[in-house]
Formats: sequence, structure tokens, C-alpha cells
Amino acid sequence: HVLIGPDAATHARPASSDGEPLGDEDLHIVVRDEMIVIEGGRPRGTLYGVYTFLEDYLGVRFCTHDHTHVPPAGPWRVVGPVDRVYRPPLSFRWSYYGETNHQPAFAARLRNNTTTHSEQLGGVTRIELINHSFTHLIAAATYAQTHPEYYCLIDGQRRAITDNDAGGHGNQPCLTNPAVLNIVTDAVRAEIASRPKRANISVSQNDNAYYCHCAACAAIDDREGTPMGSLLTFVNGVAERVAADHPEVKVGTLAYWYSRRPPKRLRPRENVMIQLANIECSQIYPIDDARSKLNSDFHADLLKWGRICSHINIWTYNTNFRNYLLPCPNLHNIEPNIRFFVANGARGIFMQGAGNAMGAELSDLRNYVTSRLLWNPSLNADQLIDEFLTLHYGRAGRPIRRFIDLVHDNAQDKKIDKNCSATAKEYGIDERVVQAGLAAFDEALQLAGDDTIRARVEKASVCALRAAVEEAWIWAEANRDKLDKLTIPDPIRKRTAKHLNSLVELCARHGVTMWSERESIEVARRLCERAFGIGKDAPF
Repeated sequence: HVLIGPDAATHARPASSDGEPLGDEDLHIVVRDEMIVIEGGRPRGTLYGVYTFLEDYLGVRFCTHDHTHVPPAGPWRVVGPVDRVYRPPLSFRWSYYGETNHQPAFAARLRNNTTTHSEQLGGVTRIELINHSFTHLIAAATYAQTHPEYYCLIDGQRRAITDNDAGGHGNQPCLTNPAVLNIVTDAVRAEIASRPKRANISVSQNDNAYYCHCAACAAIDDREGTPMGSLLTFVNGVAERVAADHPEVKVGTLAYWYSRRPPKRLRPRENVMIQLANIECSQIYPIDDARSKLNSDFHADLLKWGRICSHINIWTYNTNFRNYLLPCPNLHNIEPNIRFFVANGARGIFMQGAGNAMGAELSDLRNYVTSRLLWNPSLNADQLIDEFLTLHYGRAGRPIRRFIDLVHDNAQDKKIDKNCSATAKEYGIDERVVQAGLAAFDEALQLAGDDTIRARVEKASVCALRAAVEEAWIWAEANRDKLDKLTIPDPIRKRTAKHLNSLVELCARHGVTMWSERESIEVARRLCERAFGIGKDAPF
């Protein structure tokens, strides 16, 4: 018999191995007495129990939304006895790629619990991503003209600009003004009332460095040694008021940019959540690797936050936002970073990849490895990479792995230490790497056993072609405003035209949508056409 769900589990009486009740996503698998029982907490535990059973005991692998590997079954495959309870260490898991965000059923199989809004898929976690929120909690369009004192003082002037300026993020509130505390608290209460099932709410800085320098705010910041001083004082004030009516709701704020350093003496209230962001950190070295100067401050900050706050979530960066398609040498960081975060108190992790794109650099592989590790940080990333390459590309996976290793080893050999926005040169990608990449994918195409594998290899090869056209792109970007008078120099044209044609063709064929975080493939293509002197209606 196969019994699935709490009622079936009760009927079969599979005593829980640790005696504790199962949480929202906890699962219990029992195999004994010619019976398989899978039970879990509500709303996602039982569903996740089924996926975990398929993966861990039958060898099923959810590679992509249209590729599930199902190995053969037969009398030689014996499962059990098993009595296993699993409680995922992270209650918020988001591998932020278009492949996850646009495929909720696939996201559920990989146990990303942030995009599966359908009840059939278990719904989403009640924990939400803490993000920039002052822009709507105290909207400048409403208050700036009549109450400029509500907004930050910079160089003796109140920065009371409307929300339309700087994309709605052109100011910050004055965090020691009592009226601001009242307005934001009322807005928070209204948000909670409109969505009573949420477990947290964001009270957080806008995406700029214009924090208030008035005497009252500056006094707190000077005392605490960080602009987080005035911010956390304010957030604690909101949290204290919210706790009176909604003690179960956490008030979250970003520790990001100027506010990342923890305060000297001030402590978050028990109902305050810190969303710690590491945008400055290296893509080459893990957070706890002393070889990286970029990582040292964040490493120290996380350790300190872990000692003073019991509700920490992480916002980390898993792509090259300046160039989505270039090879990015950070695959070896995913496992050690996730483990480091969990070991230091993280309860949720937002791995920000190319979330607004499809077909970014090796995004299928990246999403697979990231999602599996968010669910189970004890897994081995190298094994996951090999597993995906073998299952998804067959024999063609071997040269792809060789190129991946070259990109990563080359960056470390050159002692590259660069964050999540880089050119090819800044990641150490030179002509040797480019030629090795083109050769590796040519070999992979020859090894592809059928049209399905060939199409997967073509899609993956976009990263090597993107590296091969880098000098043309750098020239086009630098001369963007002069292309009515200039065309690309002949030596660059000769070296890159063939690869650019192939890149444009494959992006169209395989649904690759974005060149960078802010530039679509279509916009980039048009810029390249202008650089190469190609007419608007002519084939590329």
C-alpha cells in the first residue's frame, strides 16, 4: 500500500521518529511492512514529502520545467526500511530565475516556496521578501509639498521630492520625526489588515543613500556607529506598536548599503526581522574566504547580526546584472555561502539571479543547483553540477563541465575579486577563455546524441558566444551616442560578426529574453545593428 497525507498516515500509525508535530513544510516518510506512508504538515509538507520520496528513494530528478529524469524501476529497486523526518532549515527559499518565476509547478517540484500561488501547489510561504518600502508607506506625492520636514535633511536642505523623481526612490523619511512614525505605523496596520495571512511586513529604506542627517537622526547614528541606528530605532518603534494588535507579524527591514553594519548597543525587538544584503561581495570567493577583501566587512557584519537578532533573512546575488549572458565564475560559491548563511542564523534566503529573464547564462543549471541546496544545504554542489550536466546533456556535458571549470579556475588564478556587475575583463575572461569556450561547445554539439540534446547545448552555448562578442559590445556601448557618424572598426567586425550572428539567432530560437538586468535582447540587437551599419529592415 502507498498512503499519502495526514489521514492515511494516522490510519497506518507510522509513529513520528522524533515525536514533534510537523510544521508547514516538514515531512515524514515511512517504508515498512510492505507499506509506504508519506505525511507532512500543511499546506506544503505532504507535497514536498512526495517530491522528496521520488528524488531520494527513486532517483527522480526535476531538471527543468520540461525535463524530468525518471530512471527505470523494477524488482531490483528495493526501498526501505525508512523512518525519516525532514524539517527544512530555511522557511523562505527563492532561486530567483525566470525559469522558476514563470513555471510555478516546476518551482514547487524544486521546493521554491515563493512563486507557487496555486493551492494545488501548496501556496506560497507566509513570509514575504523584505524590500524597499518607505516610498509607499510615506509617499512623497502625498506629503512632500505640505510637510517637507517629514523627509531627509541633506546638506541643510529637506529632500522633499515627489515619488516621480528617481523612480520613486529619490528620498528617505526623517526617522526621528514623531509624525513620520505615526504615518508609517498606520500604513503598516492597513497593509496587515488587507492581507491578514502574511507573517511579516516591510518597513525599509528606499534604494538610495539619502539617509537623514538632521541633528536628531545623526545623534543616534553617531552613538551607534552606523546609519542603522536611526533606522532600527524607527523600525523598533513601529514593531512595538504593531505587536499590540498583531504579535505574530514580524516587522522587517533591509540591512543594506549604508545600513548594513549592526548598531553598537541597540538591539532589534523580538518581532523585528533583518533582511541582510551583500551586494558588495565577491562572486569569485565564498563569503568566509579570507582571500576576498570585498567579503570581509559583510562576513563580520553577518556574524554580529547573528548574535543579536533571531530573525535573519539573506538577500544575496547570483548573477552578473550588467551582463546576464556572460560566463559568471560563481557556481562554486553557492554551496559554501548557503551553508554559511544557515550556520549563522539565516531562516530565509533570496538568491537573486536573472529573475526577469529566460535563458540567462547557464540558468537551467544554476536554478537546479541553487534550488536543491536551498532545500537541503548538506548536498554537494559539485555532485549536483555533474548530475545535471550528465542528465540534461548526456555525453555533451563533459566539455561543458570543462569550460565551467576553466572559467572558475581562471578567475581565481588571476586573483579576480569582483562583485555582481562586471565586464568580461573584470571576471578575467580573455581570448584564451573565449576560444576554449567556443571549442568546448563545438565539441558538445558533436557529442549531442539527438535533436533534444542538441537544442539544450545550443541554448547553453549562448554564454560562450556572448564572451566572443564582448569587444564589439564594449565598443558599441562606448559609442552609443555617436553611431550616426561611426561604425565599428574593421578588425573588431572581422573577429566578432560571425559570433554575433550566431548569438542573435540562438537567442531568438531558444527564447533568451534579456541581455542585462535593464536591457532586452531586442534593444541590444538594435544597438549592435547600428554599430555594424546594418539597416533597420535588413537581416542581421
